[in-house]
Amino acid sequence: MKLFLTIQRDVVKRPLISQVVLETGVLINVERAHIDSNEGWVLIDIPEKEEVRITARFIELGVQVKKLENAVVHDEHECVECGACLSICPQEVFSFDQEFHLVIKEDRCILCGQCVCACPHQALSIRQ
Repeated sequence: MKLFLTIQRDVVKRPLISQVVLETGVLINVERAHIDSNEGWVLIDIPEKEEVRITARFIELGVQVKKLENAVVHDEHECVECGACLSICPQEVFSFDQEFHLVIKEDRCILCGQCVCACPHQALSIRQ
């Protein structure tokens, strides 16, 4: 399960992820992040059964937490199923089924947005 963490200025310099890992014993996979001296965001992947505990601990530490769901918005009317998104996606979010219809595995998405840029019909967008 993926969580999107927003880290504000007052806590950005603390080793928050390390602290949560040490306190809970739950391994956290950082999939994408952008942090500077003022603020930041981190996309993490955690075991689904640990969602409540990990979310609560991050909130206690001053981090905003949002469960990442339905990150990829696919406009089926605009999509011509050309496969541009398949070739550019670093996480293999997109594939074709046996009838060559686009299949989206949203749980793999890391919000890089490369598919959005590659789509010639603007049939994809990222919900954040």
